[in-house]
Formats: sequence, C-alpha cells, structure tokens
Amino acid sequence: MEKIKVGLVPFGIILGVSLMITGSIIARTFLDVKKLDNIITVSGSAKEKVTSDTARWTGNFSRTAFKDQLTEGYSLMKSDEKAISAFLSAQGFTQVEISPVFMNEIYKNDQNAPKEYNLIQNVEVKSDNVNKMKELAKSAGQLADKGIIFSANSVEYYYSKLPELRVSLLPEAIKDAKNRAASIAQSSDKEVDAIKSVSMGVVQVMSVGSVDVSDYGSYDTSNIDKEVMVTVKTVFGLK
Repeated sequence: MEKIKVGLVPFGIILGVSLMITGSIIARTFLDVKKLDNIITVSGSAKEKVTSDTARWTGNFSRTAFKDQLTEGYSLMKSDEKAISAFLSAQGFTQVEISPVFMNEIYKNDQNAPKEYNLIQNVEVKSDNVNKMKELAKSAGQLADKGIIFSANSVEYYYSKLPELRVSLLPEAIKDAKNRAASIAQSSDKEVDAIKSVSMGVVQVMSVGSVDVSDYGSYDTSNIDKEVMVTVKTVFGLK
C-alpha cells in the first residue's frame, strides 16, 4: 500500500502544475482577446468641389483613295492638315499635335475589286482655357464647310492640382472617421483613444452630386465642375 501512495504523489504534483499552467494560458488568452477588443476600425471620407483647369480635345480627319490614287489622296490630306492647323491657330490654340498619316486597306468581299485605302490623321488639342475648349468642340462643324471629313470626340476636362488636394483632404477624412468611431463607441460606454493606423483609399473624381464610386477609383472627364473625394480606413484605440 505504501508503494502505491508514493507513486501517486508525483503524479498529483504534475497534474496540479499542469492545471496551473493551462489556467495561466487560458487567462492570458482571454486577456489578449480583451485587448484586441479595445480597438475599432472605421472608414472616413472628405469631399471638395473643384473646377477643371485643363482640357483635352481629340479628333481625326480622313480621306479614301484607290491604290492608283494614293498620291492624290496624300495631297488632299496635306491640304486638310494645313486647313485644320490654320483653323486652330486662328482661335488661339497653340498646343496642337497632328499625327502622321495612317493608312488602312478597306476590306471588300469581292477579291477582284480594286484596292481602296483609308488615310487617317489624329488631332490632339490641349488648353488651360476650358471654356474656350468647350466652344472649340461646338465650332468643329466649320471644318466640314471646308470639305474636310473630320470626326470629333468629346472634350475631356481635368484638374491638375489633384495630388495636392488629395493631401489636404486627408486630415478632414480622418476627422470624419474619428467622429464615426466616437458615435459607435458611445453605444458601448467607451471613448475613442489615439489613432493606431490609417490607410488611404483610392481617389474618386466624380460629377457634382454623383454617388457612382469604384473600388479602383474613378475619374470623370465629361464635366468641367467635379467633386473630389478621398477615403481613409482608420484603426482607433478605445478606453
């Protein structure tokens, strides 16, 4: 009987120590979980209305010519280019780029038909005078009166100070996030403590009043007046 008692003593000690260690681990786990609960993650945003300060307008002009008339076709393109350059210059536009002639064969079902080609040149105009650029797009029809086959695209409007604006809106977006965090924390009788981390989201450049946002960011170029919105994801401590 004595041997049995002696054998049980070490086992009881080991079991007791094991339970103490296990209890300590569990207590530490609960403590860590409690600490992790003392944070809150919220998003914030800030907006500002801006007016575009640069504009870009593109288009192209073209001619068609049969293979044995390419020389004449190129001559007409050269004449059109001079007329377009003069038209833009007369309206005060100096940032003008006109591409070389691109030639594409026109596909025909009849293999025996004479080969015919499209001759195309692209035009790009840039200006800081956005209202003047808007008027230019409307007056492009005058080129047709000169016998020029001109195809115009819509004017694209941009805001050149976007990087600076993004930085200036960041504190306001963080403030918005903190206000949201405070409202949520109040429901659990806690207060917002110091900020733990912040990450900036994509920038949204939208038409005024629009709520059409994208996970990858958006950039409206169709309107002169825009709204720029920045978003942040923030983590605050709670106390």
